[in-house]
Amino acid sequence: MYIFKAAVVGAGFMGSEIAQVITYAGLPVLVKDIDQDQLNAAKQTMARIYKRRVDKGKMSADQMQQKMDLAEFTLTYEGFDDVDIVIEGVPEKMAVKKQVFSELDEVCHPEAIFVSNTSALSIAEMGVATSRPGQVAGMHFFSPAHIMKLVEVVHSPTTSQETVDTVEQFTQELRKIPVIVKECPGFLVNRLLMVYLNEAVLTLQEGAATVAEIDAAMGRSGFGWPMGPFTLMDMVGNDVCYHVGQYLANQYSERMAAAALFEALYENGRFGEKSGAGWYDYPGGGESAVVENLVAGLQAAGETPTGSEFSVDRLMMPMFNEAFRCAEEGIANINDIDMACIAGLGMQVNKDGSLVRMGPLEYADELGLDVVLATLQRLQSEFGCRFQPADLLRHKVNAGELGKKTMSGFMEYTV
Repeated sequence: MYIFKAAVVGAGFMGSEIAQVITYAGLPVLVKDIDQDQLNAAKQTMARIYKRRVDKGKMSADQMQQKMDLAEFTLTYEGFDDVDIVIEGVPEKMAVKKQVFSELDEVCHPEAIFVSNTSALSIAEMGVATSRPGQVAGMHFFSPAHIMKLVEVVHSPTTSQETVDTVEQFTQELRKIPVIVKECPGFLVNRLLMVYLNEAVLTLQEGAATVAEIDAAMGRSGFGWPMGPFTLMDMVGNDVCYHVGQYLANQYSERMAAAALFEALYENGRFGEKSGAGWYDYPGGGESAVVENLVAGLQAAGETPTGSEFSVDRLMMPMFNEAFRCAEEGIANINDIDMACIAGLGMQVNKDGSLVRMGPLEYADELGLDVVLATLQRLQSEFGCRFQPADLLRHKVNAGELGKKTMSGFMEYTV
């Protein structure tokens, strides 16, 4: 099915940016919210993004106005009867999302597709709220949506192939890179990212290193990431990280048990840059005495082990291991797993001072899968089950598929 008109329900930060992306592709879009002030803010956000293009000489003022005119802002569902796809961007609460999907089912034409911008919640459960579960999918944009190229196209067991194909084509028309992902808690990127972030918080609360030391070790001059894990969490929002972490802990149990310090930070309202305080204090981004006191409090109460050592391996190996599991479960294909980490997370590796874009599976191949297995086994003996090696990794090592050095691993190699 071809998409002629789209709608976005929820005019918050992500909803407004998604609407801008749709208009930039030349498609009309209805933007709905229950709050007129939120709609006004969304319109201002879209105009601000376009104005930056005008200021840089990439677009004329007339072209900007033509794009803005493609968006219609509304407090009602009037006009939704001829919308071909609706992107839901309301708060990450399943009850709210199901209510929206149920309402959409009543007002949209029978062929219309409903997609959720959820970062972790079940697409299948949302589909139950409609009479068209085969036409319900996920379309997870990454923030900021007008810049980030990756979109996870998530299908549940009930999503039809036609719907997947249509959403994939629509994503490409928005000039984005679609990655087809089978539904699982956290989907692909957040599932991999959260084990990395959680391990960073665990090393901090155990006193293995400070916030700044961990960020430096993982950043451009260290492992190679565009920014360290704590800077990233402050940018994304620690409230978002906390809620996603809690959800994944409930779904994956002990393997993804959330660090206690996450909750302590959340309860203190330290949500990151947007709240003026997170792992760092803002403005300025200096290390925080409040965070140091929270760590000391957990240690004094005996709520966390102490005396552990920090290592880059300790943060990266759980992420690699989760990538192995995603490959094993068929969550996405091998190349898409790596591409999603590169395009969605900006993953890169510092190789002798040069930053090389590389995903977890390719990098594991380069390290040697036998080396990765031995490292995970060592970390498992020290820290427990969250480092238990994935079965697929064991099978490859037992089969002599050790990565680049044997020309056989996760990637394809030619002699």
